[in-house]
Amino acid sequence: MLKVENLVVKYGMIEAIKGISFEVRDGEIVTLIGANGAGKTTTMHTISGLIRPASGTIYMDGQDITKVPSHRIVSMGLAQVPERRRVFAQQTVEENLILGAFTRKDTEGIKEDMKKVFERFPRLEERRKQLAGTLSGGEQQMLAMGRALMARPKILLMDEPSMGLSPLLVREIFRIIEDIHKNGTTVLLVEQNARMALAVADRAYVLETGKITLEGTGSELAKSEKVRKAYLGG
Repeated sequence: MLKVENLVVKYGMIEAIKGISFEVRDGEIVTLIGANGAGKTTTMHTISGLIRPASGTIYMDGQDITKVPSHRIVSMGLAQVPERRRVFAQQTVEENLILGAFTRKDTEGIKEDMKKVFERFPRLEERRKQLAGTLSGGEQQMLAMGRALMARPKILLMDEPSMGLSPLLVREIFRIIEDIHKNGTTVLLVEQNARMALAVADRAYVLETGKITLEGTGSELAKSEKVRKAYLGG
């Protein structure tokens, strides 16, 4: 579904991503874990076409998308739930969802998908005419997820979906991630809550200062002494 080969990303003279390679197979949840500043968000933005790499190649379904504009990448079936939600604060919930489908022309399909989003997130339906900026943090996260799903993605990139949420809401967000996955969407998850991320992941990679230092199944990395000490509190 997604393959990253020897990816290098620079900010000026600083090499933020140092030749990483990884893949996400069709139907998987794959997670990237790592500390702040490890390069997780930079990796996601580069895959989405928001940042141009210095070198390396990104393939989706076998097609080179390294230089494809971000809006075309969305129409090819890749959508991102950005870090810190990034909802359109002065637009209503409903308008945010419609904007998520901006690359689509199938009016009836868009209506059907909005209905599915409201079934998955009943609170959003209750607030469909409310400005997104007035929602709680958890509701905004649900809206960001719903907006991405409106693009009808084959693969969903999620950047720190649990950031700033209460433990109860974190559990709910991860339940929703599993539900989205069970309904046929492949997921690449970037998450600081390593314990929760590894619990849902088929496979995982550890990113440290722009390099992948460990990889394995979610359960393998959860048992790794190095991962436990660095990311799981012992």
